[in-house]
This record gives sequence, C-alpha cells and structure tokens, in this order.
Amino acid sequence: MREQLIALLQQNARTSDAELAVMLGVTEAEVTAEIQKLEAEGVIKGYSAIVNDEIANKDMVTAIIELRVTPQRDCGYEEIAHTIMQYYEVESIALMAGAYDLSVTVKGMNVKEVSMFVSQRLAPLAGVLSTATYFVLKKYKEKGIIIEGEEKDERGYYFP
Repeated sequence: MREQLIALLQQNARTSDAELAVMLGVTEAEVTAEIQKLEAEGVIKGYSAIVNDEIANKDMVTAIIELRVTPQRDCGYEEIAHTIMQYYEVESIALMAGAYDLSVTVKGMNVKEVSMFVSQRLAPLAGVLSTATYFVLKKYKEKGIIIEGEEKDERGYYFP
C-alpha cells in the first residue's frame, strides 16, 4: 500500500483520504495514518502545485546551472550545496555524476536577474570552479504532468 499511496499522491496530492482509501481498497483511517507516518519519517517533504509559468507569469525565467566545484575536506559537496540551497532563487539542487558536480535549477523574473544571480552569487562562491547556464525555453512535462501539448490517452492503442 505504501508505494501505491506515494504514487497516487505524486499524481495528485489533493486527492482526499476517502478517495485514496477507495483506490487502495483500505479504510480512510489507514490512509490518514499512513500519510501521517510518511510525513513524520520525512518521506513526504511537502506538497506543491505544478504551475504552467507561461500562463501564470509570462516573464518568469527558469535556468538550469551546471556547477563544477571543489569538494571540501571532511564534508565533500555538502557545505557548498547547503550554502547554495539557502538562496530564494534556487528551486532545486542535486549532486550529479559526470562532467559537472551540482545541478542547480533557478527561477527569476527575467534573464538579467538570473544572469546576475549566477555572476554575483554563485560564481564567486569559494570552491566554485565553473558554471554553465542553460535557459529553459519551454516545458512540455513536469513531474509526470503534461504542461504543453496533447494530453496522454491513458487507454492506449490496440492494433489487431
């Protein structure tokens, strides 16, 4: 039930406990208790809406920034990641394997705002070796939800 509940909440966190109970074939009390347990354990960190920024705020800009950094002694990448995640512009940050070390997703009101954030806040940080910034031009799908384009037909196709 746990994995199924998590999957259902990821699809739509606004689904009521009663609806979830019917979908899972358990009682509403069991669903409520399991959600509380998931929250207490830190499995569920929060709930958010997936917003089409092109409709909500046409001027909003999203950028993905690749950072190459020098890991710090005794804490590796943790200290610099913790510093970066404190900035309100930062939407997400992840440690990566490959050509760069950290991937930082940033939102700003325009390209200049994001560029200034990178040049004045990120690039000067101790340990940052290089940055590469990529501006998102259009989102088609986010967190499994189609943002732009045709909705997926869940029925599938049948070819005899």
